[in-house]
Amino acid sequence: MKSVLKLELEEAKVMIEAAKKAAEDVNALESICIVDDGGHIVALERMNGGRITGPEIATAKAFTASGHKRSTHLFNQPGGPATTTGEAFGIHVMMPGKFAIFVGGFPIVVNGEVVGGVGISGGNGEQDTAVGTAALKALQNYLGSEYEVMTQADIKK
Repeated sequence: MKSVLKLELEEAKVMIEAAKKAAEDVNALESICIVDDGGHIVALERMNGGRITGPEIATAKAFTASGHKRSTHLFNQPGGPATTTGEAFGIHVMMPGKFAIFVGGFPIVVNGEVVGGVGISGGNGEQDTAVGTAALKALQNYLGSEYEVMTQADIKK
């Protein structure tokens, strides 16, 4: 048996509020989705004026990051597993509408374990990355020094 950490609504709310602030700072109207380690939505918000497609895309990014334990943009970088010569080429068509292989999804890694994912949609890649990493940093600040949260953009477990 193993003891595990579970992401709860309180942490998700902290992450969403930080993400919204960061989105305002980079002038982006974002949708933000936080999922647990099973890829199930814990919290989801679309900022006023955000694209109507944003919630679905943000959810797919969060699901992918949580389930595959890596930032979504790492799938299609040169040499990445989802490129045309990669070992996982076509993986995104295995789960239509649920699997995203572009920037904006980040696993939530606490004390070395993936406890969920955050998906951001609505800005360009740079904006989505800034907003996603702000959410991860907010979780670290909220949890304090007793926990270690990975806060960089390139995460692969």
